[in-house]
Amino acid sequence: MLKRSIQVIFLLLGGTLGIFFIPHLLRLFNLTDIPFINTPYVTAILGAIIFYALTFLFVDQIVRWINSIEELLVKKPITDILFGSLGLVIGLIIAYLLGIPIKELPYAPFNSIIPIFLTVLLGYLGFQIGHKKKDELQNLFSVPNKNRNKKDLENEDEPSSSNRLKILDTSVIIDGRIADICQTGFLEGTIVIPQFVLEELQHIADSSDVLKRNRGRRGLDVLNRIQKELANNVEIYEGDFEDIQEVDSKLVKLGKITSGMVVTNDFNLNKVCDLQGVAVLNINDLANAVKPVVLPGEEMNVQVIKDGKEHNQGVAYLDDGTMIVVEEGRDYIGQQIDVLVTSVLQTSAGRMIFAKPKMLEKAL
Repeated sequence: MLKRSIQVIFLLLGGTLGIFFIPHLLRLFNLTDIPFINTPYVTAILGAIIFYALTFLFVDQIVRWINSIEELLVKKPITDILFGSLGLVIGLIIAYLLGIPIKELPYAPFNSIIPIFLTVLLGYLGFQIGHKKKDELQNLFSVPNKNRNKKDLENEDEPSSSNRLKILDTSVIIDGRIADICQTGFLEGTIVIPQFVLEELQHIADSSDVLKRNRGRRGLDVLNRIQKELANNVEIYEGDFEDIQEVDSKLVKLGKITSGMVVTNDFNLNKVCDLQGVAVLNINDLANAVKPVVLPGEEMNVQVIKDGKEHNQGVAYLDDGTMIVVEEGRDYIGQQIDVLVTSVLQTSAGRMIFAKPKMLEKAL
């Protein structure tokens, strides 16, 4: 059907061009004396026949070209197409307005070439600007709610944490704890999963490395659980920032333009968000905050499992992974003993508890 349509278009185009241009060719080759050949009907038929013959040479390439453009447009989000087209129209309007005075110039070559050049240039720039700045344009054209009260207007620039978008990064999805946090109701608002994060997860899940492949599949399972089992509203952000290569940089950009909060457990991404002024929720910070508070002098029962870095030290762990350094505990490796907490050290990696065996305290 597409091939037939192209052939019909070529027929009509050939007939139209034949009426206007074949008479000039006839005069150029001194063939105007041939009977009936210089009539509009004959020139239209000649042009149609010539262009119809050309379709047998180029129609397959044209069909493939149209199909490739169609596939490209289908894959693009509708917002990309709409704002790109809007930018294209604005660029063409500006080029037309600039071309009006240029056509009045006395220099014949320039007043015909420059408008064509401006049309191509400004049309291209308009499409690119509209496509790449679509998120900022969406915020610009968003319609404010006239029913908001004065308090809402005063707090407009500072949306509450519950109303902000929660943008998930790849590491926090693979980690899996985000699903449990959402299930408990501590994380409110809309959860946003960017399309470029999904593509990175898909790439990891298709990796030839077994460990990476398992991590990627775990992340996809976590996303499936978040979408199907949890009450939070989940949205897929289909936009992309083609001028930015790194996924972390795209997350920071998305957090900026949406005033959302990036949810991560990546220490480096956390620091970048802080530097860029983007709100961030770190799952590791939350885990450290909800660990049991241990004060010096408290008694604990632990199992010493290995020796420490310093002389005669033993190391034990709580159920949440907190490390306990037991002074003079090397002799108790493999045993379950009571210890007394001597101090607690808070580090960026978590808490570290220092203790000593209770029986040594009694002996003293």
